[in-house]
Amino acid sequence: MTVLNSKIPQGPVSEKWTYYKAHQNLVNPANKRKLDIIVVGTGLAGASAAASLGELGFNVKIFCYQDSPRRAHSIAAQGGINAAKNYQNDGDSVYRLFYDTIKGGDYRAREANVHRLAEVSNNIIDQCVAQGVPFARDYGGLLDNRSFGGAQVSRTFYARGQTGQQLLLGAYSALSRQIKKGTVKMYNRTEMLDVVIVDGKARGIITRDLTTGKIERHFGHAVVLGTGGYGNVFFLSTNAMGSNGSAAWQVYKRGACMANPCFTQIHPTCIPVHGDYQSKLTLMSESLRNDGRIWVPKKKEDAEAIRAGKLKPTQIKEEDRDYYLERRYPAFGNLVPRDVASRAAKERCDAGFGVGSGLAVYLDFSSAIERLGKNVIEQRYGNLFQMYEKIVDENPYETPMMIYPAVHYTMGGIWVDYELQTTIPGLFATGEANFSDHGANRLGASALMQGLADGYFVLPYTIQNYLSADIRTPRMSTDLAPFAEAEKNVQDKINRLMSIQGKNSVDSFHKRLGHIMWEKVGMARTKESCTAAISEIKALRQEFWKDVRVTGSATEFNPELEKALRVADFLELGELMAKDALNREESCGGHFREEYQTAEGEADRQDDKFMYVAAWEYQGDGKEPILNKEPLVYENIKVAQRNYK
Repeated sequence: MTVLNSKIPQGPVSEKWTYYKAHQNLVNPANKRKLDIIVVGTGLAGASAAASLGELGFNVKIFCYQDSPRRAHSIAAQGGINAAKNYQNDGDSVYRLFYDTIKGGDYRAREANVHRLAEVSNNIIDQCVAQGVPFARDYGGLLDNRSFGGAQVSRTFYARGQTGQQLLLGAYSALSRQIKKGTVKMYNRTEMLDVVIVDGKARGIITRDLTTGKIERHFGHAVVLGTGGYGNVFFLSTNAMGSNGSAAWQVYKRGACMANPCFTQIHPTCIPVHGDYQSKLTLMSESLRNDGRIWVPKKKEDAEAIRAGKLKPTQIKEEDRDYYLERRYPAFGNLVPRDVASRAAKERCDAGFGVGSGLAVYLDFSSAIERLGKNVIEQRYGNLFQMYEKIVDENPYETPMMIYPAVHYTMGGIWVDYELQTTIPGLFATGEANFSDHGANRLGASALMQGLADGYFVLPYTIQNYLSADIRTPRMSTDLAPFAEAEKNVQDKINRLMSIQGKNSVDSFHKRLGHIMWEKVGMARTKESCTAAISEIKALRQEFWKDVRVTGSATEFNPELEKALRVADFLELGELMAKDALNREESCGGHFREEYQTAEGEADRQDDKFMYVAAWEYQGDGKEPILNKEPLVYENIKVAQRNYK
């Protein structure tokens, strides 16, 4: 069993990061040139980390499975990025951002990491403005802010509905500068398939060239994962179709603990599913909840008439509309956290008040247009409205949008300590790939904040503390036995997949897994549903390895092989998620066990039993993983039942 050491510095929470930086070990400029760092992933976390490490003088290799870092899924985070600048003078502060994040995560995050995140948030905005990120500005030319869920202040900086894209372009420009200087070497269309452990430390990775199929070995004194989350285990999600959890899963099987895998986020404002042949879902940014009001008909007969096409939403009178979030949560209204808004939408639809196919609610901008004018709404959300109209073929300026919750983000991930180091020395995880900052539910506009905080302002310090002891370690030959063994394992897995030649496609297995996960480990779980999911996933995995058909060749560009490798990992990861959900006999944040809810239908935590991080440790194929527990201690925030009323 692994002994978890979170390495939280001493002192008051507001001084821990300052104390850490003052006492950490450093690497001098001449020694930095002797050290190689591998960064996997080119989203905000990976690109910012590689750019920062290259600027410091380290030799960096960065790996991207897309053709360009600009295609990283970070571009899909449309709404904004949080920071405690308090430009609105509305009462915000570092402490309030810290408090809102802990509360929003339903008291299942580590205090020290979250406070550090709040501290460095302001630096991110300064960094990005210096890079030329075109944040929105108010009439006087100052940076503008808007509100997001789970907060009563305006702290979200934004660039229309393209914030993630603009931030990624900023990080990409910083990365490109280092590539030009030669401190960073870029590997496009290359996917990591395993991590190499030498004498107990991460010393490299095994990759596959996605164009040629060539398997290659790469050495590094340290390895950094910035590979995002695993939401696509549900098949239908708001993630890009290429997003996957394979890098995280491979390091888990090499000894890195997987923390809180059942903590997945369901986003309340997604375009509803429209057919059996849909391959992904499209998110409507949470920023729309600033001015949009969410409602369903008060009368079931009106909802039934709308579903039958006999009535239009614009024909429902104001007094016959149920603005259920405003009714249930008057203090926060439509800006309650995502998990709360998602469950409320599900409850209304389950009760028979849903519209569209029955699994949708309305997001209405008529009041905002009347109050502010169409031009203002178009200026704030124009590209999002265009996207909705192209997909649904309805004009949201005239007809309310239809939305429904969908899988969006994973709060769980690789366990890391305060230094962002995993339980494998020399292996670090940043951004959505780790578990550290969001607890059981992430607040909107905090994903971009965490990714850039980790890459620009945390990892460049903490990785030096580790590498300072490695300055006499020479570059290792990739001919060493651990590299050969890891490559053989990868090649054997590929050969096995190619040799099955079954009857069913990779996608057919992925869809079936998605159905199991959504129906049994989705928005609501029970002991019975989780137990059934574990059994069904085991059976599906056995069928996959007997009957999957991977067309083409392993020595060429082969998207089917790429998918097969990822789905093979999802079939194992899904089972661990169900086990984690079964073990956690409480409801908190995005994890809602129906047996544990208040009389009003809210999440009912069991703090005396489950106030810990569940860090699962791999024991081998067919063996039960070990559950390690990191206790969560709250010294600066009073733990209470969440209340947004």
